[in-house]
Amino acid sequence: MARAQGLGKRYIKAFFKGFFVAVPVTVTFLDRVACVARVEGASMQPSLNPGGRQASDVVLLNHWSIRNYDVQRGDIVSLV
Repeated sequence: MARAQGLGKRYIKAFFKGFFVAVPVTVTFLDRVACVARVEGASMQPSLNPGGRQASDVVLLNHWSIRNYDVQRGDIVSLV
């Protein structure tokens, strides 16, 4: 029984150590590099949601291009 408790404590300690490393890395990636967003409604038709579908499209927002001023004509820009 004591061995099982020691294994459980090690597992929990390893979990929290990984958690406290993974969360800041993930938040930084989503803030600085790219994130996924849903586009709903008719505001972006016909580029997104073609044919008047009611379903939403999923897009990848590239934050890296905006930070490097690498925006070209025809790119879709999302504002918050």
